[in-house]
Order: sequence, then C-alpha cells, then structure tokens
Amino acid sequence: MTSEASIDVEGISVFFPLYHGSSRSLKKMVVAAAAGRLAKDQQQRIVVQALRDIHLKLRSGDRLGLVGSNGAGKTTLLRVLAGIYEPVTGRMRVQGSLNALLDPSLGMNVELTGRENIRLRGLYNGLPSGLLSQLEDDVAEFAELGDFLDLPVRIYSAGMVVRLGFALATAIKPQILLMDEWFLAGDAAFLEKARHRLEAMVKGADILVLSSHQDEIVRHWCSRVLWLDQGEVRADGPAGEVLDAYLGREPASAAVE
Repeated sequence: MTSEASIDVEGISVFFPLYHGSSRSLKKMVVAAAAGRLAKDQQQRIVVQALRDIHLKLRSGDRLGLVGSNGAGKTTLLRVLAGIYEPVTGRMRVQGSLNALLDPSLGMNVELTGRENIRLRGLYNGLPSGLLSQLEDDVAEFAELGDFLDLPVRIYSAGMVVRLGFALATAIKPQILLMDEWFLAGDAAFLEKARHRLEAMVKGADILVLSSHQDEIVRHWCSRVLWLDQGEVRADGPAGEVLDAYLGREPASAAVE
C-alpha cells in the first residue's frame, strides 16, 4: 500500500559561497550586502544566506504557492525540496514519489528524439513494456509536436521543449509535484490544457508546491501561500489573505500562520 505523501521542513537554511573572480559575483555581493544577507560559514568564507530558518509542513491534498520578489528564495526552496540543494542547517523529510518541474529540459537528453526521451522516462520510472506505448501516446497527444517528436530535442524551440517537458513530467503521476513558473510560458491554448492536466493530478490527494509571479494562477491553484522575503518567511497562511498582503491590498500582519 502506498504511504501518504508528506513534507516536513524544520529550520532549514541554505548558504551559497561568494567567489570574487567575476563582475557577476561582485554584483551579487553588493546586492546581498545591501539586503543584509551576507554571513560567514565555518570555513570563514563569505556566503549569501539564500534561505534562513524555514519551517514548513505539508500533507496530502495541500497546494502551496510560493510568492516573493526575484531573489527571495522561491526557486532555492523548490530545489531543496527536490533534493538538488542540501541545507546547511535544519532537517527535512519528504515522503512519497516526487516530480520536479524546475527546468524544461530536466531529465531529457537533447541529442535524442522526443520519442526516445519518452521511452527513456518510462524505463527510468520502471514502467513495464506494455505501458510504454501508452505513455508515448499520452505524451504525444498532449505535447502536439507532430513530426518533431521524431527529431532531436536540441532543434526544438523553447516552447516545444516546455510542451514536451511538461507532458513528460505529468504523464507519470507523482504524489508530490514541485513546479517553477517556466511551464507558464506556453500559448493560451497550451496553458488551458496544462491547467486541466495539473488540476487532475492535484485532486488525487497529491501535494503541489508552485512558485509563480502570476497572481491569478496562484489564487486559482493554491489553497495556501508562503511569502518569502530575502530568504525568510514573511507570511504563511490562506492564499487569498497572503496574496492580498503581498500585493499591498492590506497590512502584511493580516496574513499569519
């Protein structure tokens, strides 16, 4: 029997060391210093505090939206939950099958065709041979790539990669779905299909964690919102209350845990 999905995050912090070999890293240091996010780690290196003392509990059926300005820590938190980044301090426990839609080409080999990538994804997820054709048909129908499905992914446009990546990531239903807003880059018809496909997944008691700057998407899909500000939690509560506070419609103190 499949166990119930859950996410437990207890006081995690993520620091990134700053190296001074490029103008880009110097710019990051100036911005971080102005925001009060510079610190030193145990090796006495200067680091940016990307996330600071984050606490979070999610259970099956929860749909969490992450909001905040650029650099607030939304994508970093998604990557921590996906196991890509390791926290410097704190503890985290994720229980249940997980898919992370953090990059359109995540898990794809761009030298292979779209069809070959579909079959590889199915094999990676342990699908029996009898279900591989079903997976292929499902992804092909949703992505609507036509003859391009038999051409190398490296020649795809950005929009085509988004279609294939979203179709692949949602064809095999996970218990926990982590999503960055790259998938919202498609045309209107695709967005409508994506919305229906995602909602069908989430209604099955899976956990959704979505990072987006689009107010209407977060308000429609999420029941709870976490507002991140300079790597810290500014507010955590019902979607409408926190979004209104974030957008300046009412004091931030009205949005509480």
